[in-house]
Amino acid sequence: MMNPLLDVSGLPRFADFKPELVAPAVDQLLAENRALIARLAADSAAPTWENFAGPLEDANEHLHRAWGQVGHLNAVVNSPELREAYNGNLPKISQYYTELGQHEGLYKKFKALRSSATFTTLSTAQKKIVDNEVRDFRLGGAELAADKRPRYTEIRDRLSMLGSRFSDNLLDATNAWSHFITDETGLAGLPDDAREAAREAAQADGRDGWKFTLHAPSYLPVLQYADDRALRERMYHAYVTRAAEFGDAKLDNTPLIAEIVALRREMAQLLGFGSYAEYSLEAKMADTPQQVMQFLRDLAVRAKPHAQRDLAELREFADKELGMAALEAWDIAYVSEKLRGARYAFSENEVKQYFPETTVLPGMFKVVETLFGLNISPAEAPVWSPDVRFFSIRDKAGALVGQFYLDLYARPTKRGGAWMDDAITRRATAAGTQTPAAYLNCNFSAPVGGKPALFTHDEVITLFHEFGHGLHHLLTRVDYLGVSGINGVEWDAVELPSQFMENFCWEWSVVQPMTRHADSGKTLPKALFDKMIAAKNFQSGLQTMRQIEFALFDLLLHHDFDPAGGRTALQLLSEVRQEVAVLFPPAYNRFPNNFSHIFAGGYAAGYYSYKWAEVLSADAYSLFEENGVLDAKTGLRFWDEVLGVGGSRPALESFVAFRGREPKIDALLRHNGMTLQAA
Repeated sequence: MMNPLLDVSGLPRFADFKPELVAPAVDQLLAENRALIARLAADSAAPTWENFAGPLEDANEHLHRAWGQVGHLNAVVNSPELREAYNGNLPKISQYYTELGQHEGLYKKFKALRSSATFTTLSTAQKKIVDNEVRDFRLGGAELAADKRPRYTEIRDRLSMLGSRFSDNLLDATNAWSHFITDETGLAGLPDDAREAAREAAQADGRDGWKFTLHAPSYLPVLQYADDRALRERMYHAYVTRAAEFGDAKLDNTPLIAEIVALRREMAQLLGFGSYAEYSLEAKMADTPQQVMQFLRDLAVRAKPHAQRDLAELREFADKELGMAALEAWDIAYVSEKLRGARYAFSENEVKQYFPETTVLPGMFKVVETLFGLNISPAEAPVWSPDVRFFSIRDKAGALVGQFYLDLYARPTKRGGAWMDDAITRRATAAGTQTPAAYLNCNFSAPVGGKPALFTHDEVITLFHEFGHGLHHLLTRVDYLGVSGINGVEWDAVELPSQFMENFCWEWSVVQPMTRHADSGKTLPKALFDKMIAAKNFQSGLQTMRQIEFALFDLLLHHDFDPAGGRTALQLLSEVRQEVAVLFPPAYNRFPNNFSHIFAGGYAAGYYSYKWAEVLSADAYSLFEENGVLDAKTGLRFWDEVLGVGGSRPALESFVAFRGREPKIDALLRHNGMTLQAA
């Protein structure tokens, strides 16, 4: 039987996957690709799309789809055997892409294709791919002198391994900690579903009482609701010291951070850049690190007065109403929830009862169906866990547009957070159009007590966010792989569709039909929704400053920070906080050690993208506010000009084509309750 990783005839064959199949598949694909590259480079014919760029794209897609399955499974059903297979083959993959990026023969052929007469006959998408390839060869070291290439390759390989180890360490450190409570009085304040989940977790371990872990569905309710301040402090301390020097030395990410930053800096300088941030921005909308710093600092100036007011209100409430003379880091979420309840007369847990998964999902699908004239329905496909579901998207004529997997619940074998990844990308093939498929992953609480899973409103927003990424990938109309879906989209624009979708979670016409109380079955009362709207920008100043703090830390770490200069990343973060923060965590907080976005994800020197793209998304959504939030005509225009074109043209051009002008920051400030006047 064919190795399932080599089968690209359809959807991934998860039921047939075994870790021992990874190495043979990787070895075969790498050998085939290298043989093809040698033939292409040796071909004396003038390069065209048909005899050069197309065949190379085909070969790399096969490798991407095979290795993509391995990486996906390593993230969602991690096991010792799979981790060993993933980490054992990662250096081979890394080496291949480094070789590819430095291949002088291929680089020359892409440059020759770009300067040839046939280039003018290519489609817009094909031209963009060739332009991107020429840029990426330069960024990949193709112009490096021969004596510098071995070191560059060494750095790339090492960075791949360090990123994987960072992620493994964080997952292992998260899983290594648990806390059992046997006296029910210690659970005071906790919602019923959090108690039930903790009880089921203890039973699964053959223990009495309640088990709490550092996974978000267990950790967050304790910080937000538990009356036991010592319990909150205990869990906070454990959470913010994960993968640091206080625990298992083998899981300490501190030395990895120092090495990652130093290697990125060295790699950028080898390529002729002043910093890794300059290197990173070459393929982004923003032009220079200085431009991004100015953007972040300007936003900080506007947001800081609001953050200071938010904190003053918290401290006053904690002191006068809760008897807390000193507000500590482990009190923030708890006091915030109490203040929210006092000011707006509702709690997040009260709202959560109205958002069962069984109504949220159809409600979200209805928004997309209304805006874009689509139909979303359950479908059948092999999956990696019994919790995972699969759906198809069809147009009005019944034609298949895209498919997606939905993996919503937290598991000990699954990395934290929420993310979208591509399984298959749309493209034209000899057999017809290849249907795109996506993975949508979250870490919500699983159903307990025989009831459907209940989502907080924040989790509903997260679900809409990830579905926005999914739509960007699935609704593309581009026929060429390199700029189809999210491919080729500037990283600081890739959050536009996801953050755009979040806006619908604040519209009564959208929210009311997707609610049903877990017990009474009634829909969300308008009075409660009005309170949610009134509280929408509750502490938005603090939240904005927190994002700016992380983004500025990331940018400075990768721009003018010298890892050999005696300062640590933690010291740099402290300096950033002195500049922009209003909240200061305890000295033992090791946030960088679990900042996987920049050390194990793709956001290095790019975390600012969330705020950058939020300007775009808020401004894009303002056209829906003007025309009607579920206006199909505006929806189709968004599909035509933003979602459909993928990376086939610059994101700014797509935005202007949709909005009719360049983006303005006004809508973002208004959505966050931070008008220019108020600041």
